[in-house]
Amino acid sequence: MASSDESVSKSQDIEPEKNSVIIEHEQQIETAKSAKSSIANTSPQKQLLALAKKYSLDAAFLPEPKQAPLEDRCFRRKKLTELRQQQNIEAIMLKAVQYCSDGTIADRADQDWFSHFVSLAEGISNKTMQSLWAKILAGEIAQPGSFSLKTLKTFKNMSINEAKLLAKACSLAIADTRKKNIWLLSGAYQPPKLFNFFNRQRQQRLDLNQAGLSYADILSLADNHLLFAQETESHALAKGEKIHFNYNGKQLSFVAKKADCILTFYKFTAIGTELAHLVSDNADDSFLTAIKNDLAENFTING
Repeated sequence: MASSDESVSKSQDIEPEKNSVIIEHEQQIETAKSAKSSIANTSPQKQLLALAKKYSLDAAFLPEPKQAPLEDRCFRRKKLTELRQQQNIEAIMLKAVQYCSDGTIADRADQDWFSHFVSLAEGISNKTMQSLWAKILAGEIAQPGSFSLKTLKTFKNMSINEAKLLAKACSLAIADTRKKNIWLLSGAYQPPKLFNFFNRQRQQRLDLNQAGLSYADILSLADNHLLFAQETESHALAKGEKIHFNYNGKQLSFVAKKADCILTFYKFTAIGTELAHLVSDNADDSFLTAIKNDLAENFTING
C-alpha cells in the first residue's frame, strides 16, 4: 500500500497538469478572435494543422521523441473538450436570460427537457447558432411544450447555412393567425370544367426560385424534416369565400373570385413550425407583390 507521502506526491504531480490545461485553454480563448482571421486566409493544410493543435490532435505531426504520452494526450483533449462545452453552454444561458421576461408564469419548466437541452447544446460554438439555441430555451421556459425533443435533435444536426435557408423560407411563408399552420405558397388553380377548359389563366404558378428559394432548397428543407417535399392543396373555395393569413406580421385576406378556387403550397412540418417561431418577421415585399399579381386571376388579395 502506498504511503500518505507518496499519495500527496502523486496528487501534486497531477494537479499542475490539470491547471496547465485550464490555463492553456484560457489563453486559447483570449487569442481565438485574432487567430480566426489569420487562419481563414491560409492554406487548407495550415488550417488543418491549426485545428489539430487547437483540439489537441497534433501529436502525430511531431517527432516521436517529442510526443507526450498517449494517456496524457487523451486526458488533455478530454479536458479541453469539457472546458469548451462548459464555455458554450454558459454563453447560451447568458443569451437566454436576455430573451426571458421577468413576469411570473404558472407552469414550471421540465427538468428532463432541460437536461436534454444542455447535452445537445453544449457543443454549439457558433455565435449565431448559440443565439438560436438561447431563443429555444427562453421560449420553452416561458411556455413549456413549445419545443419537442425531436425538434431539438433535428436542430442539433442543422448547419448555419441550413438555418439561414429556413429563415429564407419563413420570409416567404404565410401562416394562420395562431401560426399553427405555415404554408409556402406555390400557386393557385381552378379545376378544369367545360366552361374554363381552354382558359390558359386557369392555373398560376409562383416563381419561388426567383424569390431566392430553389427546388433544391425545398428538398434540403424536406431532408431536414422542416418542410413536406410534396405540394398539397387547400379546400376548394366558394366564390366570394375569404380566408385570412399572417405574412410576417402583415394581415392578408384571400377572396376567391370564382367558384372552386384552390391554393397550392408546401406545408411546414411540426418541427419546421416550431423552429419557425425562432425567426423574426422579415417580409419579402417583392414576393408579396408577386403573390398579388400572379394569383390575381383567381383571388383578390388585400393587405
